[in-house]
Amino acid sequence: MMIPHSLLKLAPLVAALALSACSSLMPPAHVDMVAPPQWHAPLPHQGTVGSLTQWWQQQGDPLLVELIAAAQAVSPTVAQALARVEAARAQQAAAHAALVPNVSAQAAGSRGVSQPGLPVTTTQQVGLQAQWEIDLVGANRAVSHAAQANVEGSQAQWHDARVSVAAEVANLYYSLSTCTRQLALAQRDAASRQETARLTEINAKAGFLAPSVGAMARASAAEGNSRLTQQGALCELDTKALVALTAVSEPALKEKLALAIAKPAQAAPISVASVPAQTIAQRPDVFAAERDVMVASAQVGAAKAQRLPRLSLAGSIAGTRLRTNGVNEEGATWSFGPLAVSLPIFDGGQRAAAVTSSEANYQAVVIGYQGKVRQAVREVEEALVTLHSTEARAEDARVSTQGYAESLAATQSRFGQGLASLVELEDARRNALASESAQLGLGLERNRAWVALYRALGGGFEPNATSNTATN
Repeated sequence: MMIPHSLLKLAPLVAALALSACSSLMPPAHVDMVAPPQWHAPLPHQGTVGSLTQWWQQQGDPLLVELIAAAQAVSPTVAQALARVEAARAQQAAAHAALVPNVSAQAAGSRGVSQPGLPVTTTQQVGLQAQWEIDLVGANRAVSHAAQANVEGSQAQWHDARVSVAAEVANLYYSLSTCTRQLALAQRDAASRQETARLTEINAKAGFLAPSVGAMARASAAEGNSRLTQQGALCELDTKALVALTAVSEPALKEKLALAIAKPAQAAPISVASVPAQTIAQRPDVFAAERDVMVASAQVGAAKAQRLPRLSLAGSIAGTRLRTNGVNEEGATWSFGPLAVSLPIFDGGQRAAAVTSSEANYQAVVIGYQGKVRQAVREVEEALVTLHSTEARAEDARVSTQGYAESLAATQSRFGQGLASLVELEDARRNALASESAQLGLGLERNRAWVALYRALGGGFEPNATSNTATN
């Protein structure tokens, strides 16, 4: 099928009109990121980590990496995010298909008498038909741009879902590690109270101590046992939560944990870029919100384009064979057209309402994007403040724990010699227990602050590599 030379000359003009019309119909697809010029919270200085994508491996704890991978593999949130990526890709393929001609093949055959007195005729026909809506004002191109932005945004959300699951597993893992150490502390405390109660009971029966002192010692021992039972239950709850997140059987998980949490679990340090805008741009949720702006902009352009003329072109080519009385005749037919223009005149305000709706949605999405940037800045600042606070309190907590432990040891020695009362001993024990427990809690708070910072920094998301992220 030959295309007239005059139409070929019009092709560049049509393309230029489509590009200019598409760009003029859409509001800005990129909105400036309003971020502070620098962080107000102090940045960490414990070390540098080159890439957050390998941050979990840098913890030096293979079990943590294994549990994160297991949780991501069975997470409904991650699965739903991956399904959205596949759906967005399908929509992108459909939107791209609207920019190219639609070609279909047809084959037909018939046998009969068309008019009285004529012999029987066999007719066979094979051909192609094409139809193409020329994107004169950029409506289909706007939809295609929106579909591409939607794919990139859904891939960023998939990465964000994986980061969220990893952070949840890590927080539980660090909590269980701390809980295990708290349980060991409670066991030592309960054993110490039990021994004190035994010795006190012997002295009370011998008449060296008042019965009330023995009662107090028994009460203290019972309190220690109660705290031990409560701490054990908390560790069981953390374990069951990890089982639910990772789908690892509880016996297998407990066996792994018994070997892995022999040493305190500690998060690796992270380096933070001093320019907030550079950091925020690596957040998958901010990237997805930015793509939402692009989608909303393209939707405005598509809605406006529906009010403008539409140009469509059709054509066909076919080969025909006729067989009559043993004689074959072959030929070809083709057509070019019609070249049709459609101009909307009256629709009761339906297209105008669609434009108004898309413009309102665009404004809402822009405000949502700007709010997402502010929230991202806040999360990084809060993580930095918490991290700085835990580091500033670390030395005081160590000195406090050491001092109260020495005081408890001295009081126990004096109590054994009859030089200190049980009230003094219980007071020293209470201070030592609270101080050591607070130091363990401070370590957990520090780990959680690192995890919060990891998540606030985007978890290693690379905006320039979104096309290859959601592949597994």
